[in-house]
Amino acid sequence: MAAQANVSALHDNVLTAIGADIVSGDLQAGQVITLEGVSAKNGVSRSVAREAIRVLESMGMVNSRRRVGITIQSAEHWNVFDPRVIRWRIESGDRAAQLVSLSELRRGFEPAAAALAARRADPHQCRIMAAAVSDMVMHGRSGDLAAYLLADKVFHQTLLEASGNEMFRALNGVVAEVLTGRTHHGFMPERPNPVAIELHDEVARAIRLRDEAGAERAMRAIIDEAVSSVSPSAE
Repeated sequence: MAAQANVSALHDNVLTAIGADIVSGDLQAGQVITLEGVSAKNGVSRSVAREAIRVLESMGMVNSRRRVGITIQSAEHWNVFDPRVIRWRIESGDRAAQLVSLSELRRGFEPAAAALAARRADPHQCRIMAAAVSDMVMHGRSGDLAAYLLADKVFHQTLLEASGNEMFRALNGVVAEVLTGRTHHGFMPERPNPVAIELHDEVARAIRLRDEAGAERAMRAIIDEAVSSVSPSAE
């Protein structure tokens, strides 16, 4: 079991190292690397390197061909919805621009998901969202950003699930990475904005009361507030 966990950790490390190099431009589109080079540079076996390359290929970041090698792909080929790609892009380059782009995406689907949740959420999901808001209030006051982030992620995950739409539900990883990126890279104040917490409470209440328009409006306001907090000076 320990050996398997070690191999998994090595695989994740290699995957992250190469993915981050591609996103940052250290590995440029059109550049060719080899399995032997990946193995030697990262100090791992060929099998671990091969598995990392397979994952990157599934993400559209590399193209592996026999007798050619492993060719780095340009950004238009990447699966930009993959949470790992989102994480790497936030961790390198213009974080503010990436977070704004993701917030624009959220504006396109989360208000609609909130309206659907107001129509379809069950009582258990309503209780989870209400409890998440209560946790956000408590941790916002104490300044425990890690605990606040967890409650925030639970709220949004439950809302997307409550929409009853599998496409929206599948975007939970996107939202989670946006929330995590804002917290880990200094785009959150030491004390979360009380207005943002109140808006989450408005969404939860509107969903519980089956107020589709109210839920949609409050969710759009949440995203607008998040966008306003993202600026180059916050980095």
